[in-house]
Amino acid sequence: MKFTQWICSILLAVVSVAPALAGAKDAADPKKPAETTTNPASGNPAAASAANPNPSLVVGNANVTALLGVLVMKGVLAPAEANAIRNAAPEAEFQLLVDALARKGVVTAADLSAAGSPSPAAQPAAVAPAPVAVAVSASAAQAAPAPAPKETKPPAPAVVSAVAPLRVLPVDPPVKDGLKAAFSMGPVKMTPYGFLKATGVYDTSNPNGDDMPFPGVFLATPQVFSTGPTKDPEFHLKARSSRIGANFEFGDISPRITLTGRIEGDFEGNFSEVDNRDVSSIRSSMFSFRQAWVRLDYAASDNVDLYFEGGQDWTLFGSSALPNLLETTALGYWYGDVYERSPQFQFGGVFKAGGSRNMKFSPTIALMMPTSSQIEKLGSLGLAGQIGQAEREGADSGRPELEGRAAFQFQLDKAPAVAPAQIILSGVLGKRTSIVPNSSYCTDVLTCGAGLTPANYVQAFPGGFTASSNIYGLQGALQLPTRWFTLVVSGYRGGDLRFFFGGQVNSYATDTSGLSNIVGGANSSLTGYNVGFATLDGGPMAAAGGAVLGCSVPAATAALCPQGKVVVAPQRAVRAFGGFVNLGLPLSRWFNANPKGHNAGWQLYLHMGKDQVPNHDLNYAGYSGNANTLAPLPLLMGKLAAATLYYKLNPNVTFGFEQSIYATRLADHLALYEIAGQPSNEWQDHRTEFGPIFTF
Repeated sequence: MKFTQWICSILLAVVSVAPALAGAKDAADPKKPAETTTNPASGNPAAASAANPNPSLVVGNANVTALLGVLVMKGVLAPAEANAIRNAAPEAEFQLLVDALARKGVVTAADLSAAGSPSPAAQPAAVAPAPVAVAVSASAAQAAPAPAPKETKPPAPAVVSAVAPLRVLPVDPPVKDGLKAAFSMGPVKMTPYGFLKATGVYDTSNPNGDDMPFPGVFLATPQVFSTGPTKDPEFHLKARSSRIGANFEFGDISPRITLTGRIEGDFEGNFSEVDNRDVSSIRSSMFSFRQAWVRLDYAASDNVDLYFEGGQDWTLFGSSALPNLLETTALGYWYGDVYERSPQFQFGGVFKAGGSRNMKFSPTIALMMPTSSQIEKLGSLGLAGQIGQAEREGADSGRPELEGRAAFQFQLDKAPAVAPAQIILSGVLGKRTSIVPNSSYCTDVLTCGAGLTPANYVQAFPGGFTASSNIYGLQGALQLPTRWFTLVVSGYRGGDLRFFFGGQVNSYATDTSGLSNIVGGANSSLTGYNVGFATLDGGPMAAAGGAVLGCSVPAATAALCPQGKVVVAPQRAVRAFGGFVNLGLPLSRWFNANPKGHNAGWQLYLHMGKDQVPNHDLNYAGYSGNANTLAPLPLLMGKLAAATLYYKLNPNVTFGFEQSIYATRLADHLALYEIAGQPSNEWQDHRTEFGPIFTF
């Protein structure tokens, strides 16, 4: 529509100035009879009238050349068509041009009528004829290029921006041709981005030795938590939080389709293990992917956008609301912030309701990589441990994980430079499965239990057996930006949320309540514990709930356990709940700082978060003994309180300071911690972090 209006405007302008240029055109054409080359204003209007009864439709050569050149460049007219119009009689050129555009559907009679009928122009003074002869071809646009517009800087902000919440899963769809490309590779436009971050960190207690916060699960021996003779303070300097990525936009001829993508990584992977770097490995972190996806948006109408995304991106569950913390290696995980990044197929839409609040609604569903994260052992098992902890049992369920999100966006505060608000509801549903082959069955009385004969158990499941539990979660979140403050609130509840950094590192446990003569323990690494059978995920599941068999008849012996009463002990997700409150305060805006000055970037964030396991799951008798040694872990909750101050020197340089307290509390009435030689129910780390962030 805009192109049609543009064409009509050009035609109107052309016919309006035609009388002034008619004489120049005629004089330049030696094939014209003498009477028709007379300028109507030069003293022979009668002859001019006889040659052209409608002088307003005489189109000058210069106008035709410019207009036809643009139409050829835009592909509206072929070079041959443009040349045919150019070589026609002067009085026929305009009509031929209109006819050609009408045949192609570019303009209609209604369009020309809407543009307005040209009124007869005043007769200009006589001008000396100036011959113009420019061939129309595919390169006509290059013959007389329009002057390039001067590049202007964007206007400076009139007010300091309010605090913008972190939104890794935005509601607003991408705009076609909206990427300001740093460079192009054929039809693909690309713009790199990222930041370089260096921070110094002092921890008052850090028994794990990490340069990031970690929940209090430091274990010397099972169920003994100790920091040694001191609280174990540590100091770290790190640069591995630095991040680099690139946004892409892929060309497409359809005006309704927008193709975008992103690839992003950081250096927060483990240290490399090679001979030439063993001594210096502490400064040689591995580069690893964070995001890698492509998204296709289809504009079904002005108010409806439908999209598909494939690749690795933030999960719909949890990640829709994140706190703003200086420490990003562990962004509040195990302390009230649930999130992840995972491979997925995402399907969604954006529906614009408009109104004074610019309301939008975005429902999304996703097929996710199936995940499970049981604790094989609290230590490294190499590849087997990685597969067991994060992937194998999810994939063994034979189905994808399902996630969904509904986001409602609106303008809460209409003041300038304030982001819209969002209300978000998200959820996840999955399943994990352990596979026990018959080769893992115990074969002797000592392993299976005193006085037991395993024959009945083997006969009940001769080929082996499986044990499963569900993964589920529900999150509600609010993001409320205003000119005075920005409030982000997140709350969640679910089971087996370890993959999403919830549930105090717990995953699931085996429920042996009501069962007798529990049988398991093949290849057990913990002598004296009748733990689960060895499974295909890489280990005996010694620390988490093991897969075991039992008899559903109380106090039965092997000889008395009837056929059909041998069962697989059910496995259940360890439940969790929690959330956080993050309050952002735009200090510079409060004090009316000059938005172009160096004091425009002061922001303060106050944060509190908590992740907790219900007391019922920690004290449940069915989880104790036999199949469970450390499942669930005796961790009741993780708590975090933090204050973060940012000073933005300019758009690319920010300095951050964060003071925080990370704490892990054990189950009630337990004092298993040994903090500097003293028993305690709670471990705390008072953490100070400071450093610059260079954004590009």
